[in-house]
Amino acid sequence: MTRLIIDAAKNKIFLMIINKDTTYSIKFENTKNNYEKLTLLINEFLIKQNLNLKQISEIYVNKGPGSFAGIRNSLSIVKAFHMVNKIDYYCFSFDDFEEKIDVKYENVPKLCKKLKVKKNLINPIYLS
Repeated sequence: MTRLIIDAAKNKIFLMIINKDTTYSIKFENTKNNYEKLTLLINEFLIKQNLNLKQISEIYVNKGPGSFAGIRNSLSIVKAFHMVNKIDYYCFSFDDFEEKIDVKYENVPKLCKKLKVKKNLINPIYLS
């Protein structure tokens, strides 16, 4: 099972692939230009790891709180991936994990399962 984590809500765009016990991650500047080419950044990241979108079984996307543009773009892209490739997605917030100290991205799938985060449901949290 190969999972993709997307976080564009913070000051950097963060991508992580979790493939069995191996993780790969990359960060990009949080700029308008990178938001507009987020699908290209994701595709290039997958290719670099010898993967393609059809090999991704689940996507985890940060729903905020954070940047309106980053959240909106990442949620739209994940929804499109779901519609085209039938990839299940989970929208998480680090606020969901308040009781956890020092939550790491690689733990997000396990925490979502433990807290029964619903799949294929979008409920963004934008900062004012």
